[in-house]
Amino acid sequence: MDVNWFDFELPERLIAQTPLADRTSSRLLTLNKATGAIAHEKFERLIEYLQAGDTLVLNDTRVIPARLFGVKPETGAKAEVLLLKSLGEDRWEALVRPGKRLHVGSRILFGDELEAEVVDESEMGMRTIRFRYTGIFNEILDRLGQMPLPPYIKERLDDRERYQTVYAKHEGSAAAPTAGLHFTPDFLERIRAKGVTIAYLTLHVGLGTFRPVSADTVEEHSMHAEYYRIGEETAAQLNAARSRGSRIVAVGTTSARTLETVGQRFGDQTIEPCDGWSSIFIYPGYEFKLVNAMLTNFHLPKSTLVMLISALAGRDAVMKAYAEAIEREYRFFSFGDAMFIYE
Repeated sequence: MDVNWFDFELPERLIAQTPLADRTSSRLLTLNKATGAIAHEKFERLIEYLQAGDTLVLNDTRVIPARLFGVKPETGAKAEVLLLKSLGEDRWEALVRPGKRLHVGSRILFGDELEAEVVDESEMGMRTIRFRYTGIFNEILDRLGQMPLPPYIKERLDDRERYQTVYAKHEGSAAAPTAGLHFTPDFLERIRAKGVTIAYLTLHVGLGTFRPVSADTVEEHSMHAEYYRIGEETAAQLNAARSRGSRIVAVGTTSARTLETVGQRFGDQTIEPCDGWSSIFIYPGYEFKLVNAMLTNFHLPKSTLVMLISALAGRDAVMKAYAEAIEREYRFFSFGDAMFIYE
């Protein structure tokens, strides 16, 4: 399957640079995957598309201030480190810049309280970093680190919490599950009052969010593994939803990938509390095991995220919906507007 099949022209001005002041004031494009019908709404009208008995699944990961800026002590040259995954014992998988000058043995200083050494390296700027410090690492990271906004966002975010969902709980992500940024506690309560079950899972977002598809065909691309966890309460909620035949609605592609990883893991058997690593890559031709509907933001051309929603709603329907979104100047990606795929 040619990667260019998922290409489209996106004016740069439509890539949202800042979050809206009111989380629920974004726009909502709805796409009925059965009929192809498209509608344009305010985000708050999502509640009208949800049904009593639905299970709305949210990713409660919390973004860490994973971007660090330091210098090489030997030369004073600037260096940047983006933490992606904790490997234990003060070691982290990370992206570094400039990758051509940071090899095994290279040291980076971040002020007087934190030092990093490259202990292993692999392709695409990937490194294994070991830290040395005095004190509590998370407190140091909170002081020195910056929120890891995607590279296409040029403006600095003064309020870190605007890049967190209101239900963010478990620290570990290098990027926010951005479909969840639209929700407020009040709106979630209104959804719950309608009879919708709200369930939480955790997937710590890593390299897959930043890594473009560089292969010529979809099948040649491989996803980076990310840690996930499904707790006892969520497992029970998912089993109950399946037993009564009600919809499971994923909020964001991270929730969708976690649900489908769990769906493949347990098949038709009872879902149990579990954790593990997900590297699932969903593109057209995939048959969904758990996800019936999805809330998502608008994604970049030729991204794995566009491929995932095309698997759920059909590539032609998605491209038609995106064309309308571009024509009506919807805001795209992390701080953008929302899309609801349902039937």
